Amino acid sequence: DVGIGAEAVRKMLQAIDIESEVVTIKEDMATTKSETNLKKLAKRLKVIEGFKRSEMKPEWMIMDSIPVLPPELRPLVALDGGRFATSDLNDLYRRVINRNNRLRKLIQLRAPEIILRNERRMLQEAVDSLFDNGKRGKVITGANKRPLKSLAEMIKGKSGRFRQNLLGKRVDYSGRSVITVGPTLRLYQCGLPKIMALELFKPFVYHKLQLLGMASSIKYAKRMVEQENPLVWDVLEDVIREHPVLLNRAPTLHRLGIQAFEPILIEGKAIQLHPLVCSAFNADFDGDQMAVHVPLSLEAQMEARTLMLASNNVLSPAHGEPIIVPSQDIILGLYYMTREKINDKGEGSIFANFKELERAYQTGQVGLHAIVTVRLQEYYKDGDGEFMGHTLRRTTTVGRAILAQILPKGLDFELINKPLKKKEVAKLINASFRKCGIKDTVVLADQLMYTGFQYSTRGGISVCVNDMYVPPAKYTKVENAQKEVDAITLQYNEGLVTQGERYNKVIDIWGRCGDDIAKTLMSELSKETVLDKAGNKVEQDSFNSIYMMADSGARGSIAQIKQLSGMRGLMAKPSGEIMETPITANFREGLTVSQYFISTHGARKGLSDTALKTANSGYLTRRLVDVTQDLVIIEDDCHTTNGVVMRSIIQGGDVIESLRDRILGRVVAEDVVDPDTHVIVVEAGRLIDEDMVDAIEKTNIDEVKVRTPLTCETRYGLCAQCYGRDLARGYRVNVGEAVGIVAAQSIGEPGTQLTMRTFHIGGAASRAAAVSQVEAKSSGVVGYKELRYVTKPNGEKIIVSRSAELVILDQHHREREQHKIPYGSTLHIAPDEKIEAGKKLASWDPHSRPVISEHAGIIQLENVDEGLTVVKETDDVTGLTALKVIDPSKVKGSKTKDKNIRPIARLYDENGQEIKIFGTDAPVIISFQIGDIIAVRDGQTVSAGDVLAKKPQESMKTRDITGGLPRVAELFEARIPKAAGMLAPLSGTISFLKETKGKHKVKIIAVSGEEVDLAIPKDKNILVNDGEYVERGQAIVDGPVNPHELLEMRGIEELSKYIAHEVQEVYRLQGVKISDKHIETVVRQMLRRIVIVNPGDSNIYLEGEQAERSAILDENDRLIAAGQEPVEYKNILLGITRASLNTDSFISAASFQETTRVLTESAVAGRVDYLRGLKENVIMGRLIPAGTGLAYHRAKHKNENPENYPAE
Repeated sequence: DVGIGAEAVRKMLQAIDIESEVVTIKEDMATTKSETNLKKLAKRLKVIEGFKRSEMKPEWMIMDSIPVLPPELRPLVALDGGRFATSDLNDLYRRVINRNNRLRKLIQLRAPEIILRNERRMLQEAVDSLFDNGKRGKVITGANKRPLKSLAEMIKGKSGRFRQNLLGKRVDYSGRSVITVGPTLRLYQCGLPKIMALELFKPFVYHKLQLLGMASSIKYAKRMVEQENPLVWDVLEDVIREHPVLLNRAPTLHRLGIQAFEPILIEGKAIQLHPLVCSAFNADFDGDQMAVHVPLSLEAQMEARTLMLASNNVLSPAHGEPIIVPSQDIILGLYYMTREKINDKGEGSIFANFKELERAYQTGQVGLHAIVTVRLQEYYKDGDGEFMGHTLRRTTTVGRAILAQILPKGLDFELINKPLKKKEVAKLINASFRKCGIKDTVVLADQLMYTGFQYSTRGGISVCVNDMYVPPAKYTKVENAQKEVDAITLQYNEGLVTQGERYNKVIDIWGRCGDDIAKTLMSELSKETVLDKAGNKVEQDSFNSIYMMADSGARGSIAQIKQLSGMRGLMAKPSGEIMETPITANFREGLTVSQYFISTHGARKGLSDTALKTANSGYLTRRLVDVTQDLVIIEDDCHTTNGVVMRSIIQGGDVIESLRDRILGRVVAEDVVDPDTHVIVVEAGRLIDEDMVDAIEKTNIDEVKVRTPLTCETRYGLCAQCYGRDLARGYRVNVGEAVGIVAAQSIGEPGTQLTMRTFHIGGAASRAAAVSQVEAKSSGVVGYKELRYVTKPNGEKIIVSRSAELVILDQHHREREQHKIPYGSTLHIAPDEKIEAGKKLASWDPHSRPVISEHAGIIQLENVDEGLTVVKETDDVTGLTALKVIDPSKVKGSKTKDKNIRPIARLYDENGQEIKIFGTDAPVIISFQIGDIIAVRDGQTVSAGDVLAKKPQESMKTRDITGGLPRVAELFEARIPKAAGMLAPLSGTISFLKETKGKHKVKIIAVSGEEVDLAIPKDKNILVNDGEYVERGQAIVDGPVNPHELLEMRGIEELSKYIAHEVQEVYRLQGVKISDKHIETVVRQMLRRIVIVNPGDSNIYLEGEQAERSAILDENDRLIAAGQEPVEYKNILLGITRASLNTDSFISAASFQETTRVLTESAVAGRVDYLRGLKENVIMGRLIPAGTGLAYHRAKHKNENPENYPAE
């Protein structure tokens, strides 16, 4: 029986019996040995199970009639000139109809088979291109050679149905205009141009005019508005009162990009914006535009007023600190008025009260910076919470006394009794929010703004050329640096250093010189000498304008001052390498043409990077939002006892993140007990607030177990206890809060900020001068982790472990410092030694990485094959030679079997016996890596701790978020890194087997007798020794961590710790704060799928199938209740893109990426979307199940099926 095209396929599909097919496939799966066959069968089974579950027949997948789209969706428009513009779909449909009719005619005429066959093929082609043009065969084009837009293209992509029309819609009652500054507004106000307001509120105005009887009909009201009758403006004032409007600035990167304000009518055509909300909108007044939207219904106005009003959004949802913080001019003004000046007019005067002081200041009897004594009213809360006033004598400056008048009751005067820099002002606002509540804080912020503007104007702080002070020592320092560079070049010419070392040292010298000049410059710029009252010379902080701007945090940084009046320093090439010749001039002296030309490199790279990276960052945010969108707080408490243990993060001598910051706003998982007194400080289940943190800090507690979104047991959502504090509100999160979206925005928003950061320094190279030693910052006892060292004959201790860490413990055995010590360092102290602060712990050569011999003996080199594994490098300048290890596979004419050969060294004693690793019978073998320069000769005698080879460090590249943003994406996509390290798959003793050409064979034997064989490529560093005991999940091969392995070996907690730490590293480098909570929220979503190991008695799931964790837990509850065997599963980690495409909701997945694939697969499997997430509901046009919408949906469900809902 011969058939053609779809008819034949349909016949074959009709022949399939689904029930028996399932049985045969399962049998095949049980018997097959091959991995690929198994995958094929599993896929086939999945499809067939889908048909079975959805009760569809396979032959229904072939259509014999095609639905036609309604005409409104494929319009035909008459153009002037008698022509028509038509939708592409009409063309595609027309093709199908023509060919179908022709085929019908041909069949009636009994045409020959060959003609019919051709026509059938063409009909199939027409139908194919109607559904998805160009998917198979050639693309059908229209009259103008443009491919026609098929049904599939209508729905996919950014301009397709999903993303263009269903997820983003245009709204009526909106307008847009340029923004200008409104320094006189209150925080919750915005200036709205009259003409705009009239247009936006037109219907309201008409109604009001009619209501008041000023207009007899709507038509008459319309005429009044058009003629701009003076009455209209009065009515508009009335309509607009207490009716908030929404302001939005694109791009809206986080929820603070749309806020509500009360409009104030103004003349002109520009919207006025309050200066303090600029940072939330990321707005400035260089021509930015904003859009205005009017909430129409009463509910919408209520929500705008209670949730979105600018004065209710003081804290940032990303880190819980105030986002309404003054900046720039305001800071400058506040800083200027709180500075003290020695011997200012009226110094030492004493005032009875503030009134007297004010009078003296206004009549010019005392200066703003004079140190005076004044009696001030201060307030504190008594037992009943009432404010009690009392008067205190304070020695302070006039400016601070003036500022004290705007402090809310209950705030300590000491908060402003110092020069107020940006950080201090942020602290002040934070303290006010915690102590006095949101209302007083908003008033304080406004008052600070008015005062700051006033005094920065009064101060008249401007910049003139003489403010850019060039330190006289600059010239000698540059000369000395040049001399050092000449000396290095001489050494290079004599062959004492390699090219790479020379380059690194030169860069180092210039880097240090620049920093040195900057130091001198700042120390001279920041102080000035004046006469005090008695006529003696004293030093005080400088009143230099540029210094004040940078010191207060208003604008500019030390790096910029360095370029203005120090030296510009080293510049980077576009590739990121640093050029050897620095710019020794600064902007005040002016650059020569060649120096200017060098600068253009970096500056242009900064600008081009900006454009490229903004897109990447936006895409990252989109993927994050997509993976987290359905995570909502849906219940109060899941009653889990799980959590993660939080400690402070210490790197080097610095506490990078204190325990305080990490546990604030979390719920405690188990009682926090003081180790000394055994008193419970915080009970389990309490939310840690500021007071509790203070209590914990007073004790010797150094770790606290807290609940986290990762371990929350709520299904299809999260519980409020595991999430803890809503960072933007300062109290426990409400049920219905869309924490997923907030997390995605908090991580994505700074991404965009960071990507735009490069060009501000104008491409000047920023890199740390190479660190070559570690000093203790505090005194204590030296402890260590994974420390192995050998002692040289002269007593030096050389470290030979790759992940050695020194820790310094205080008398309570709490970690004070933690230092990573590189391989090959010299150790200057003994472990467990008591040391003082400032003691040198270890030192090393920063410019090369050594290979150290751990044993003494006579060297014998093997596989040193010139031209294949090593090359003789003869330096052109010096004529000296050295052996450098190369990659044989890169050598022309090398054989495949040679590609993994590396030179190795063996050690022999005087009697020619091979030296064995201590305690085993495995010989000592030292392998050299590509790029090593071998420093020993055959037959040379070495002692333990000697350097056998050196690998020059690559010339340092400058670091900025370029490495950062892709790094964050890589972590969230859970990509397996190139050259990943290896973790031990089980705990046991490790033993080295014989080597093959390219691999080390290693065996791990567990106590239980279980064993695993591993093959490790030779070019990897092995971190363990023969006979060593390793824990499951311990790193045995050096290299970046593979997150999937980490999850499998060490579990969810370690994985989340790793991802959170790595992501935070990137953001911390840029000085951005994000709460760990948000990263954990995303990691939870990456872990929401599981793989089934054993389906148990479940008939829904198959072995090896992926499923949603919540669905499996539901299924297990059902099975256990029925007394059957539950499903066994294991965790898997999915990157954010995969996780979004694998959600249970096909609507959400289709709107994300690969629309056609998702929809066809869902249709075959007959999937059902329960509309649990936000995105599905937006697309279906329902209220989202979050916030007030959650309550609405719950009430609706309750009414529909009351028996499912327990009484609340």
